[in-house]
Amino acid sequence: MLDFERYEALTFDCYGTLVDWETGMLGALKPLLSQHGVELDDDAILDLFAEFEAELEQGEYKPYRQVLEQVVQKFGERFGFSPSEAEKSALPDSIKQWLPFSDTVDALKTLKQKYKLVILSNVDDDLFADTAKHLQVPFDQVITAQQVQSYKPSLYNFKTMMQRLGLPSEKILHVGASIYHDVIPASSLGLSTVFVDRRHDGSSGAAKAAEGKPDLQVPDLATLAKLAQS
Repeated sequence: MLDFERYEALTFDCYGTLVDWETGMLGALKPLLSQHGVELDDDAILDLFAEFEAELEQGEYKPYRQVLEQVVQKFGERFGFSPSEAEKSALPDSIKQWLPFSDTVDALKTLKQKYKLVILSNVDDDLFADTAKHLQVPFDQVITAQQVQSYKPSLYNFKTMMQRLGLPSEKILHVGASIYHDVIPASSLGLSTVFVDRRHDGSSGAAKAAEGKPDLQVPDLATLAKLAQS
């Protein structure tokens, strides 16, 4: 068990950890694909999203809105249709409707009483601004891929976060729902990590699959808040 008294800041991945991005993206992608005669089950859509997103976030930085538009383009290339500009915009435009998991807001309010709270997210500033309204908690720092000009799992994102916080690694606990994006890079820099296993089935869903060992695994944020308060 982690010693929660040693930490001063909790840093959070946002989408998949705090916000139910899979329900959100499926709500945008399923009708679009169906309109082009492509019928896939949810897991197949999420697997393809994970593949396309990871590929598009490598190399020269591009805004996350553009990444998501190109994800839609790649679905078209894979299944033989040409999405319109409006269809490509539908996925990033849907982010403003993506909602937090049912336990997120209460857990963040509880944790805020004890820790600095930080967002470290692969997103654009304006897209997160829409999400922040749903989270209802003021964060001490918000660090986006747009600010850093790179995407997790790049270590540069985590190093930037540590520099901005001005805290030693042993005072920071990083919380994420992706082994690939969060646990592996954070652990490599000496940060303690919590893996929030939102899917509860051993699959990685919309995040690229990877093998890594967090310091703590919890099924949801409510469990983390309870452990931190005990």
